[in-house]
Amino acid sequence: MSAQLFQLLAQLDRPGATELVIATGRQVAVRVNSTYQTLTASAVSLPQLMHLIRDTQLAALVPASEKVGDPVALDLDGRALRAQFIRQGTDVMLRIEHRPAPQPPARPTPAPRPAARGGDLPVALRASEGRSQLQSDAAIRLPARDPRDDSSPPPQRSAPASDPALRPPARDPRDDSSPPYRAAREPASDPALRTPARDPRDDSAVRFARDPRDESTRRAAPPSDPALRPPPAPVVDDARPTLIDEPSEVLPALTALITEARRRDATDLHLAANRPVLVRTVGDLVALDPAPRSATDVERLLLPLLGPARRRQLEARGYVDLAVDVPGAGRLRTNVSRQQGGLKGAFRLMMPRPPTLEELGLPAAVAKVTEHHQGLVVIAGPSGHGKTTTLAALVDLLNRADPIHILTIEDPVEIVHPKHAAVVSQREVGRHTLSFAAALKASLREDPDVIVIGELRDRETVEIALTAAETGHLVLATMSTPSAAKTIDRLIDMFPPADQSQVRASLGAALKAIVAQRLLPNAQGTGVVAAVELLVGMLALANMIRDNKLFQLPNLMQRGKAFGMIRLDDSLSELVRAGKLAEDVAVRYADNKKDFVAQLHPAAPEPVKRGLFGRKDRE
Repeated sequence: MSAQLFQLLAQLDRPGATELVIATGRQVAVRVNSTYQTLTASAVSLPQLMHLIRDTQLAALVPASEKVGDPVALDLDGRALRAQFIRQGTDVMLRIEHRPAPQPPARPTPAPRPAARGGDLPVALRASEGRSQLQSDAAIRLPARDPRDDSSPPPQRSAPASDPALRPPARDPRDDSSPPYRAAREPASDPALRTPARDPRDDSAVRFARDPRDESTRRAAPPSDPALRPPPAPVVDDARPTLIDEPSEVLPALTALITEARRRDATDLHLAANRPVLVRTVGDLVALDPAPRSATDVERLLLPLLGPARRRQLEARGYVDLAVDVPGAGRLRTNVSRQQGGLKGAFRLMMPRPPTLEELGLPAAVAKVTEHHQGLVVIAGPSGHGKTTTLAALVDLLNRADPIHILTIEDPVEIVHPKHAAVVSQREVGRHTLSFAAALKASLREDPDVIVIGELRDRETVEIALTAAETGHLVLATMSTPSAAKTIDRLIDMFPPADQSQVRASLGAALKAIVAQRLLPNAQGTGVVAAVELLVGMLALANMIRDNKLFQLPNLMQRGKAFGMIRLDDSLSELVRAGKLAEDVAVRYADNKKDFVAQLHPAAPEPVKRGLFGRKDRE
């Protein structure tokens, strides 16, 4: 055990100390009387934590992936402890607390010993086993006292026997033939050899590190001079440490910028050091204020959004994601990151309520994906093309239709769903759950009818989503892929080659629909319109996925129009005919540009003339 860990574990001996927290990206803290007090001046990194627990039982308990570990009972430095690891991404938290001592069974009262006769010693006092038997007898007569329990006075020891013949022989401290014992639990009979008692009310005493392998050394006493003692630890967060916390405040200057961005129908707001404030309108970034903002001004606007835990995340990771409610300006999905020159903030301006499919301009066939009672529905598209908004519109349809339980897992929660017919439980990664995978595992025990996943990011999340879809749940999720075919490829490629055959069979059976969309500037240049590709699950699609023949998917979508399938080129041509999309923009994003132009401008039939002998020849 390292000397640093030995010194930190000694803090659990303080009166009222119940828990030691060592987490990456934050200072080491000890919980004393429901208040966390810091023990280190700087945050702990992951290599430092691993170095701290090397050569101990804790090193084997560190999880390799995101999970909430089970509490494990172990003994460290003679202390009965209980340790638990929690991992989110690269962040690891170790919680160490006292393990409740089991209640010893009641022992029967021993019968009185007969008096010695004629100088014969009792069997218990024979020279060969006098010391060991005396210790067992003392354990029967005197119940063991927990050295950490300062609430009760130490038990009174019985007076030594008056008859010198009945007294045990004095133990030579140099005699190593008897089993070793801890001096803290069995004080020496000679007062000169006893360790001076420590006042349990003295919180300023700090135990010094020693080599745990050297049993001959004892812990040094604290310095008697108060000036040499370390200052009391400052009080930090008044609650149990969490992965993230709530924003502290939003400055009026930032509120004014957000209000102006909404007035201009912007979708995003960017604050960067030494750059002017920028907003994204109709896909382009334009300056909201031509004057550049200094690094100090940007920090003054962004740092109040971050509580203590999120500031530690920013220092450790370099970025942090959160959702912010601005009074009078609505809800924002926020990313604060560090870059060359200072901080940068990116704000996505969310809608105040879930939109409808008609307001988004999506075809009515998209609403049919909510009619399934089980299976997997994926909303795909490039980043920033409205996947979360479309997902919220589908959830709102389910929320208004039936009295069911809808469980959403988001990072962060962007659009808050009001109360309608259904019960909507919205969980945020970091605040309410450790990760998408951890929340999905717990969701199967929460009686959900519909499970909504903010994003399918990793293999574990996809695996649990497929399991939930196969066990009778409707799973709605988003994925940052450009088309339906790429979505299927990405879902399969997340797994190792040895497992892909089984994944194809599971995906083919569970997949009900893929909605792939793109937001394009409209013909008037005042907004955006959505071009949609809709792939509907059917037996032919399941066989195609299982047999790894996705190259036949374009032909299937061409023949599947009768089943509600929509090709991207068909959606683009319909928008052009309706005057909502410029033709040159549509051609740029079409999958097959030559066929698309021919579809928009079908060629006129060539004139026919009669040649010699009455034959019909084309000019």
